[in-house]
Amino acid sequence: MSTFQKKLEQYADVALQKGINIQEGQGIIINAPIEAADFVHILSAKAYGRGAKDVHVQWGDNVLTYMKMKHAADEVLENFPRWRAEGLEEMAKDGYSVVNVYGPDPDLLKDVDSERVAKANKASAEALTTYRDYIMEDKITWTIVAFPHPDWAKKLFPNEPVASAQDKLWEQIFHITRIDKEDPMKAWDEHNENLRKARELLNDKQFKKLHYKAPGTELTIELPKNHIWAGGAAESVKGVKFNPNMPTEEVFTMPHKYGVNGTVRSTMPFNYDGNLIENFSLTFEEGKVVDYKAESGEESLKYLLETDEGAKRLGEVALVPVESPISESGHVFYNTLFDENASCHIALGKAYPTNVQKGSEMSADERDKNGVNDSLVHEDFMIGSAELDIDGEREDGTFEPVFRNGSWAGDFRK
Repeated sequence: MSTFQKKLEQYADVALQKGINIQEGQGIIINAPIEAADFVHILSAKAYGRGAKDVHVQWGDNVLTYMKMKHAADEVLENFPRWRAEGLEEMAKDGYSVVNVYGPDPDLLKDVDSERVAKANKASAEALTTYRDYIMEDKITWTIVAFPHPDWAKKLFPNEPVASAQDKLWEQIFHITRIDKEDPMKAWDEHNENLRKARELLNDKQFKKLHYKAPGTELTIELPKNHIWAGGAAESVKGVKFNPNMPTEEVFTMPHKYGVNGTVRSTMPFNYDGNLIENFSLTFEEGKVVDYKAESGEESLKYLLETDEGAKRLGEVALVPVESPISESGHVFYNTLFDENASCHIALGKAYPTNVQKGSEMSADERDKNGVNDSLVHEDFMIGSAELDIDGEREDGTFEPVFRNGSWAGDFRK
């Protein structure tokens, strides 16, 4: 077995054991591009070997996606097939885990009318609301792992032949997901323990607000009472530990949907479904975006914000030091799975109900009163840099440093 094949096998093992933590007799949904067929075959074989009862694969094809977005009738884009949504709901209800093999082309839809993309995104989000609730409320285990799609690889390494670009991107993926460690499983356990310590310290602090300062950014984010910081390994409602994102370097919680004020500036390109939004800023008043601008992709940003009322508010605030392996790689990956773990970030749209005590048990009205945002979308974008300072404000109005120059500060450096 070649060194590359060994790492690929280990990558699949980590995805199944530390990612979804597959249980005997469980089914799995795998969403993947057709170019990842060889890797999906390895995943499927290993899943069955560990006792999976079923592996259901949903293939994606960039060429067909582009054709549909470019040429399909509006009525097609505006209506997501109900049978597809019901099938996913049925499998989620039956306890299927989900593995998303992710490697999007950042420029796939750059010449498609943003309004058409917005229509399709909204239709699918509405149809898949119940299915997505199983994921966002950790009723099932799920994970996202990367695959070096040729188009993504060429975006990162434009001067390399496709095969060489993919090889280089595989090297980055293996390094960032700790597959190149002597014992990747142990490395993930140690990493999860470090993230657990950070999130527990933040949970003990129970800051009332976070204050952000950086070039172009002066933002205050109120946190709900009894908010919960998460990060690294999560735990499903059935008590199964799993890692939702591979890689992951963040600890995160929810902002109060009515408690965000000020202006924030992005620090990395934001890939929104095949369109890049770059060098943009958002201004908030009482939690809502009241002004925005972008050097490129402003129309895509506009349609994102207009998805629904919740898309204009925040659903996540995440802390990531600049010393993360992704940041230290020196690459902008044009891929949210990677770039969000290189930088502090926030997310427009739906909050994870698990980020506040008893959030999953609350009614819609109770969630609203507790500051839990709801939306059809959840879109992360990066705001961190080596120039970012963050202070935590306690209930008594005193302040404590959390980040200085993009790194943990004070008690958080221990």
